[in-house]
Amino acid sequence: MRTNNAFITAAVAVLLMSSCASKKELVSCQDENKALSSKLMSTKEDLAGKNARIASLEEQLKAQQAALSAQEQKYARLQESLDKSLTNASQNNISIEKLVDQINESNQYIRHLVEVKSKSDSLNMVLSNNLTRSLSKEELKEVDVQVLKGVVYISLADNMLYKSGSYEINDRAAETLSKIAKIIKDYKDYDVLIEGNTDNVPISRENIRNNWDLSCLRASSVVQALQTKYGVDPKRLTAGGRGEYNPLQSNDTELGKQRNRRTQIIITPKLDEFMELIGEAPEAN
Repeated sequence: MRTNNAFITAAVAVLLMSSCASKKELVSCQDENKALSSKLMSTKEDLAGKNARIASLEEQLKAQQAALSAQEQKYARLQESLDKSLTNASQNNISIEKLVDQINESNQYIRHLVEVKSKSDSLNMVLSNNLTRSLSKEELKEVDVQVLKGVVYISLADNMLYKSGSYEINDRAAETLSKIAKIIKDYKDYDVLIEGNTDNVPISRENIRNNWDLSCLRASSVVQALQTKYGVDPKRLTAGGRGEYNPLQSNDTELGKQRNRRTQIIITPKLDEFMELIGEAPEAN
């Protein structure tokens, strides 16, 4: 009896020991499986990254090949253009040296034009500043002096220059016109255009048919005053009228109409001298 019990106890012990060994092996297998799975996932991610890198490099290679092809085509066109130019030059008995000389001559002429324009702009600014300094604060309220695109514009309000609804110059304008005339006479290389402007209110009076007439008559009055009273050479003067068709502002308000009723004295470099300068341009072959 005792022998049987001992046998049973031993058998149970063996079974328990066997069971413990199996559990350890199972846990070990599970850990190993997890490690392998993790390594497999990492390998797949690494492979995907390398595949993406390969795809990116392939795209860059295609782009570089396309750019190289475009450059080759551009070079071929430039070479063809150069060959044609050389052929034309040879056919027309024009040497490369002569072409270079022509280019240099043109560049020199362009520099000359730039210098002339710069000098003209400087003179215009001096003229404008001298005139502005000569006018009083009260006069500057009704006289606007500007330099635009190389031209000096002196704009005078009609109520300062003329009697109401008339083209006769009033006594109040005499001092202002005398100052403007002095500046004009100091700058003998400039021509002077007197331009009359009106608002759009119709006018019909004896010897004045419309705003065209009024603007021209007002400009003519200023021209004659500059000539006869202040000694400006009439050969430098031109009178013109633009009627209501050159407004500064809308004629819908009284202020706008007042701004539009004006006479402009426009001082410009002599046109004949400019044309002579153009005549000096190098001929193009």
